[in-house]
Amino acid sequence: MPRFSIMPKEPKFFDLFEKSVDNVAVAARELSNLFEDYTNLQIKVARITELEHQGDAITHRIMEQLHRTFVTPIDREDIALLTERLDDVMDFIEDAANAMLLYRIEQPTTRAKEMATILVKMSNELMEAVPRLRNRSKMKGILGHCVEINRLENEADAIARLALAELFDGTPLPDVIKWREIYEHLENAVDKGEDVANVLEGVVLKHG
Repeated sequence: MPRFSIMPKEPKFFDLFEKSVDNVAVAARELSNLFEDYTNLQIKVARITELEHQGDAITHRIMEQLHRTFVTPIDREDIALLTERLDDVMDFIEDAANAMLLYRIEQPTTRAKEMATILVKMSNELMEAVPRLRNRSKMKGILGHCVEINRLENEADAIARLALAELFDGTPLPDVIKWREIYEHLENAVDKGEDVANVLEGVVLKHG
């Protein structure tokens, strides 16, 4: 008589988490490249939009898998939260890129470049951390990456404060309005990246 198991034969969650965070990392690099080499704007923004759509597809696959799986490798609420927060990072990256095009920004500011660089560094930390979910013996190594992500978020906060102060130092009002929104998108992307780290830290505390 064949054995019956309630465990999924091929759990896809870890594969999909890694695809999602890799996709976010590519988008962060594309955004940073857009700011550093401010040419072919429409093509570069379209590329980031394409990555956002790919992220949506990955998110859909994870949630579909979650609804179909009876026993999950980590808590269901953590799977859903991790998925949603990674999706949030991607959404805000796309929002920042689209705003550059929509508002016909002539040149990115130094502060925008700095925040995009932080997003790249943060996504690199997440790329190192997320694969450790596969092995409980390696989970505690996630915590060091979470500490660094928290430090990067604090650095981004300081840059955002400087950016706003500079905006109100003689910048024309229309540009103030445009750049406040762009900075908000960038700061939100960083904040959601820290939220991803917070979810990972919670998983480690439960299972590590």
